[in-house]
Amino acid sequence: MISNNTKSDSNKIKIFLVDDDALYLKSLEIDFLQHADFTIETFATGEICLDNLSHKPDVIILDYHLDGINENAINGIETLDKIKSFNPDIPVVMLSSQDKIDVAINCMHHKATDYVVKSETAFMRLQKIITSIFSYKKMEKELSWYMDRM
Repeated sequence: MISNNTKSDSNKIKIFLVDDDALYLKSLEIDFLQHADFTIETFATGEICLDNLSHKPDVIILDYHLDGINENAINGIETLDKIKSFNPDIPVVMLSSQDKIDVAINCMHHKATDYVVKSETAFMRLQKIITSIFSYKKMEKELSWYMDRM
């Protein structure tokens, strides 16, 4: 795990990055660490990600295909289903090199928060999605606080 130490780790958004493409995974990790204050954990397989869910990620960015290291590895959809079984409230953003609507629909059907095609603009899109997720969660907390006082 690599983290940037400008804030205490407990105040940072913890992101799990899961991808079997080591070069893409490292590139994404560097982008997140250079452009924002996150705690990042990277995993090459869905199985390793699942084994570390006790680390309580705030968001998971998960590759759709995960068979590059082990062809018998569980894929992104199976990993997504197991994450949602563990904790349905963890936002999971699916990543894929496939720009196909049926792939995106399948991910959303399995309760992915969003779907991003791997491209030059993928990191910017991921940043916007994460910002939206946490803006929404903040609004939910504030609304809940007000509703509790009525």
